[in-house]
Amino acid sequence: MNKLRLLGLSLAAGLVMASCGSTQKTAQKTAQDNQEKIGSSVTAPEPLPQKFVSVFKDEDLKNWQHTNPFESHMPGMSTEKAYQELLKDKPADMVIVAVVDAGIDINHPDLQPIIWTNKGEIPNNGIDDDHNGYVDDVHGWNFLGAKDGKMAGPEQLEMTRIVAKYRKQWKGLTLDSIGPEDQPMFKLYQRAEKELAGKLQHLQALKGRYNQFAAMYERAEKSLKEALGTDKLTKEAVKNLKTNDVMVQQAQQMYLSGVGERLKNFKNYIDSQEKYNLNIDFNGRIQGDDPDNINDRNYGNNNVIPPKDDELHGTHVAGIIAQLRHNGIGGDGVADHVLIMPVRAVPDGDEYDKDIALAFRYAVDNGAKVINTSFGKYFSPHKEWVWDAIKYAADHDVLIVNAAGNDGKDMDEFGAKISYPNDGDKQGEEISDNFLNVGAIGPNYGADMVAPFSNYGKETVDVFSPGMKIYATVPFSDFKFLQGTSMASPDVAGVAALIRSRFPELSASEVKHIIMDSGLSPQIMVIKPEEDDYEGEPRLVKFSSLSKSGNMVNVYNAILLAEELSKEKKGK
Repeated sequence: MNKLRLLGLSLAAGLVMASCGSTQKTAQKTAQDNQEKIGSSVTAPEPLPQKFVSVFKDEDLKNWQHTNPFESHMPGMSTEKAYQELLKDKPADMVIVAVVDAGIDINHPDLQPIIWTNKGEIPNNGIDDDHNGYVDDVHGWNFLGAKDGKMAGPEQLEMTRIVAKYRKQWKGLTLDSIGPEDQPMFKLYQRAEKELAGKLQHLQALKGRYNQFAAMYERAEKSLKEALGTDKLTKEAVKNLKTNDVMVQQAQQMYLSGVGERLKNFKNYIDSQEKYNLNIDFNGRIQGDDPDNINDRNYGNNNVIPPKDDELHGTHVAGIIAQLRHNGIGGDGVADHVLIMPVRAVPDGDEYDKDIALAFRYAVDNGAKVINTSFGKYFSPHKEWVWDAIKYAADHDVLIVNAAGNDGKDMDEFGAKISYPNDGDKQGEEISDNFLNVGAIGPNYGADMVAPFSNYGKETVDVFSPGMKIYATVPFSDFKFLQGTSMASPDVAGVAALIRSRFPELSASEVKHIIMDSGLSPQIMVIKPEEDDYEGEPRLVKFSSLSKSGNMVNVYNAILLAEELSKEKKGK
């Protein structure tokens, strides 16, 4: 396996922050001075295979995101190398990272010691002791709960909510019959109707596929039960079954490969879409507030723990950032000297703009320096509330690290495909310089390196990081491999926290550009991510064409660059 190239340390033109110029110059100088420190050589890549070939076992991948790519032949972030050679004796401050997500298992043994505690609050006394507007928020806040302690369940998608709200009023009308003040929302409603109809049609196709596979699996189970002479199958019994019957052997392989569990998850997804996400007659909002009134803020509760084990997303994200390192259990987080602040605001379905805007403000007001946002949607009726919260975070020097999304979409195609939250919906313009958008790569360095599901965009996605086969904490006291840009984002949030803990004098904007500018830029052709309905042959593009920086995150380089910029700021 050839080495990765350390190239292309530059900022995109047009950014206006004063820090950018010095970051760019420092990045270029650091690349020249320290190029050889990452790998033993810097060579042009040889031709790479154009088809996926997995050569790694799960045991090899439990911490692959931290490996040095010049040694592991995986596009890791060189995290361990940075700790061993650059961070070993460097003093560090504690940094709070807010995880705006689903619930977090704050009692997980690999997370419990690093969960943020609000020292201004006396637990369970029913009083807002620190006068921050949230009663007994000892370990964060749950915007998905009611004041009586109830926890919200599934939710509609935002397009479903829009259709449910406006269909009776606007169905069958045309734009020229709508008043000027309502036309923007009417256009959004029309798009929501169209996309909801498409989603419902696709759901019917999925149900047909499920029924086909379920019938096949049912026949396989029946043949195994007959071969074993039992009414109940166990993994051990099926594994030990000896047979020359080809059909039974195929059934055995199907059973042991976990098809049954995947079919169960597939069925749960279909049911959730049909009953909740795409159902205009369902209303999951139990909070008792008006979700269309940003000033109606007296809602939620302090229970940030997932009510059931399949609400695992937030716990996994928290673990990627800072699960305890080298303690002999699970995987290792990116950052030490971190406290995780749980902010529960993302349901099974689309988040409400109001909840996200208030979650950002809660995190900022309570001391977070990094906010991770591993969620997203394609409709945002109150996007200006979220934008105001992002600007509020920028005013308080807080960096927001965001997952680009998992639909294989080119996010530069503005309009129907834009994802929220974001830092503006005008091409080439950002509302602030504290928002970092992250795509996902996998463990194979080659044509299939970019996650096939990852969104991308030369103008809208800033950088790529590991997001496939990531091993981290899940409820309750367990660990699991998951994948998505939701996993790539917390990798980068961890890098940001690592930098901010060692170099607190660096601003959120400077940390953003350090991460972008210090990455490795593999000079290879990769398979372009595609949407689910794409039926053509895989298309090869330059890796550098998929993001603004053209880079994948590298911790070692980032620490080198942060140190150089820190010295410049201190005048050393």
